[in-house]
Amino acid sequence: MTQQESGAGRLDGKVALLAGATGGIGRVMAEMFAAEGARVVVGGRRQHEGEAVAEAIGARGGQAAYRQLDVSDEASVEGAVRFAVSEFGRLDVLVSNAGGSSASDGPVTTASIEEFWNKARVDYFGTFLCSRFAIPEIARSGGGSVINVASLAGFGTTPGRDAYSSAKGAVLALTRSTAREYVRDRVRVNAIAPATVRTERIERLITEAPGAREMVERQVLGLIEPSEIAHAAAFLASDAARSITGQIIAINGGLFE
Repeated sequence: MTQQESGAGRLDGKVALLAGATGGIGRVMAEMFAAEGARVVVGGRRQHEGEAVAEAIGARGGQAAYRQLDVSDEASVEGAVRFAVSEFGRLDVLVSNAGGSSASDGPVTTASIEEFWNKARVDYFGTFLCSRFAIPEIARSGGGSVINVASLAGFGTTPGRDAYSSAKGAVLALTRSTAREYVRDRVRVNAIAPATVRTERIERLITEAPGAREMVERQVLGLIEPSEIAHAAAFLASDAARSITGQIIAINGGLFE
């Protein structure tokens, strides 16, 4: 018997829009949310992968639909939020997970301007846009949860990734400011700030960037598994976290600066 059939899910009755859910951490979060009883909109640019995620969730008894989503495009984000409400009748949870670092990053004096704007546009502006359109719908549903996936790098202690670190630092600031702004609407806003997570992209980056390898070696508890991020997100999305807002949950893998 699935959790949906048993009614045992922490997220029963909730509708969640996940941006950046076609692979990696986002896919694991979408699968876990659905297993916990949420109806899930899988958002992302890669249609084939996104449809596969939604189909896999459906095959296991969950409810999910794919929506093509470019978080850096205002019309695309607004359309995804409208789709979630149209498809499932409401919106309770937003997870902003799109973005990530790359081997093209570097110190502020050498990182390319193109890389800076790419990180600013996707990681920060994308999070801003998702909150802009999702928060009013979450408030209309009586309140809920916004979960921004930031990074430990957002605290500014990761050398060699100044474009990424500054964008994720902006996400942390946005998390705190929107949490205070919308608390009376019962919209909780929190962020998860992981150290290095085991994904295919990260495993490639480790082979390409010496700085990434060094950071992983300093994580005493090893690479973080995507499921660990998903568990934290599911908790923040659930009613068990009803009194938590404006917080940054650092999942550091034993990395201390």
